[in-house]
Amino acid sequence: MTRAQQTISLALLVTSVYLAFALHLVPVNAKIQDEIIPFLPLWSLVSFGSWLLFKLGWGVFTFNDVPQAHRELMAEIEIAKKDLKANGIDVD
Repeated sequence: MTRAQQTISLALLVTSVYLAFALHLVPVNAKIQDEIIPFLPLWSLVSFGSWLLFKLGWGVFTFNDVPQAHRELMAEIEIAKKDLKANGIDVD
């Protein structure tokens, strides 16, 4: 099973469970049904976005721990600076 098939399968499973609760097919407490179930998609989206933002920040924070990638990026920056200076753009 490929990664895409696994992701689609998981998304369909989660969606099915959510719809079973949202459409009152599974009986739950009225307070949970009215106050928690409607906000689960929003909560999930915000949580996923927060996790992705953390992963991005952690990658930036630990970037210097990858010396080969750091050297490659610095070399590309120097090449770009030389190219811009050749075109008459002052870069510091």
